Amino acid sequence: MREIVTIQVGGISNYIGSHFWNFQSYSLKDELLGLAEENNGDPVYKNTDMDMDVFYRAGETHQGIPTYTPRLLSIDMQGALGSLRASGSLYEGVPSLDASSVVTWKGKSTKHVSEPHKKNLFLQSLEDEDESLSYCNELAGGIEDNQTQEDKDKQCVDCLENGVEFWTDYSKVHFHPQSLFELNGLWRGPHEFNNYGTGREVFSECLQGEEISTRLRFFVEECDHMQGFQFIVDDSGGFSSVAAEFLEQISDEYRNIPILLYAARGPDSYTNIPSWKASMSKNLHDAISFSRLSSFCNLMVPLGLPSLSQSDASRFLCVDDAKPFHTSAVYAAALHSISLPFRMMLPGPSANSELIAGALDIGTMTQMLSGQAWQNMVTILDMAMPSPLIGERNEVGLHRSLRSLTPNIAEGSEDRRGVETMVIHGALLSGGSRASIHQVKNSIEYGYQNQAIRPLFSHLSTSLCPLPIPLPFPSIFGNRIGGYGEILEEPIFGVRARGSLGVSSIPMATRLRSSKAILPFIEKRLADIRKLGTARGSYGVELLQSWGFQKDEVDDMAEGLAKMAHALKDQPEISSDSD
Repeated sequence: MREIVTIQVGGISNYIGSHFWNFQSYSLKDELLGLAEENNGDPVYKNTDMDMDVFYRAGETHQGIPTYTPRLLSIDMQGALGSLRASGSLYEGVPSLDASSVVTWKGKSTKHVSEPHKKNLFLQSLEDEDESLSYCNELAGGIEDNQTQEDKDKQCVDCLENGVEFWTDYSKVHFHPQSLFELNGLWRGPHEFNNYGTGREVFSECLQGEEISTRLRFFVEECDHMQGFQFIVDDSGGFSSVAAEFLEQISDEYRNIPILLYAARGPDSYTNIPSWKASMSKNLHDAISFSRLSSFCNLMVPLGLPSLSQSDASRFLCVDDAKPFHTSAVYAAALHSISLPFRMMLPGPSANSELIAGALDIGTMTQMLSGQAWQNMVTILDMAMPSPLIGERNEVGLHRSLRSLTPNIAEGSEDRRGVETMVIHGALLSGGSRASIHQVKNSIEYGYQNQAIRPLFSHLSTSLCPLPIPLPFPSIFGNRIGGYGEILEEPIFGVRARGSLGVSSIPMATRLRSSKAILPFIEKRLADIRKLGTARGSYGVELLQSWGFQKDEVDDMAEGLAKMAHALKDQPEISSDSD
């Protein structure tokens, strides 16, 4: 076994995680076999050579019913679970305490109970499927029994496009009772939770940190040979400090287990800065958050553009930046793709599989990217969704189609000391058939040969299986995307956006690269902490003190960022090589 334990902390991380686990659920053997057996189904789904036990754990309920749930710990505010109980959906809920049973209180008591959130149309359809029943007749708007499955699916899609309020609203996955943790006292809405200082004490309050650590230990201790932690954090506000406190504890308790950290944020975190003080607070937050989070992981991947819809990454997409349901779907697709090597079967170093190639574990990948020509542990995530056709040797090759999902980088920067690992799966040939492993490798090598500057070291992982698009996936594909993710020469007439009902799968390409192109991201945070956090008499000094940071701590963080930036400065050129 090569288990991975996933941790999600805060808003956008759980939105991303919900899509990510939908992809994993759709990648389970029974689901894929069903896709292969459908009319015009793709036979590639019959065998993918993927080990889903890497992310999932087998168990059973108290009634002895077998379960298969994510090896996941999710942390969020109270009230962020919507209609889902914190105990999940597979086990009976924990009964609430009745005030009348508290014998130490003799006075009168009143009981206030809020109305539970109602399940939306999509969640009700899942519930009906689990119970092998037809759709409910008592839904808003009504669903007639004589409706076709296609009509019902369309109503579910419309429901999600216009009504997602919680990340659980589109989750297909059953969770273990230890997986979902709500932070006490942090309700959605009333509290400002938008900077590092607001979350510093949350982890330790009311023994919450102890309970969170106990839940994590539950998942870790049942692993046979754990390959690492996959940690996703919303680092745009107070959850960043919650995550930093937790990461510090993890890195101390599990010293030999690598941590791959995605520091994510949505487009809304880049807007609505009403004053210069708020702007200063945000800039200091970004600097402190980056310094603290990067101190407790092996590899850090900043993730989240100011406007995903306006970026080159969305060339063939129709993304609404105002909808976390949309933006998180794109980031989740990238995370699913880049993590494929972690769950590829390991047939042996000399084996030649026709289905997959290039298996890695988290430790090997983090060491590859951070331990080559320099000790750089901040990497850039690039994506092509969909990836272009294989074998078309023109100026718009696969390498050039990759676009960054990491903000504030030097676009177009070439780096002789660069190190990268690329994942390509479900690639198509110009005729529409699947490209073989050999054809993908040849295409990538051809691309490297035609680059002006080749990276120092590169690794390729590839799989025949594309990204399957599950029903709750949003309608974000443009009208030039075909049913199997192929890029059409002409747009589909009368269609603006397509989703899971029109697109069954997408060929994907993703890349993690360690490059000096990340330097502007680091230098911006270094400049902010020096200018705002260490200058005598600065408002920022007082603000950091209110967040609990003394001058010597801030100086140490500034020095750490300066060393990180210096390591990325131009050095004498090194001859390149790749595998």
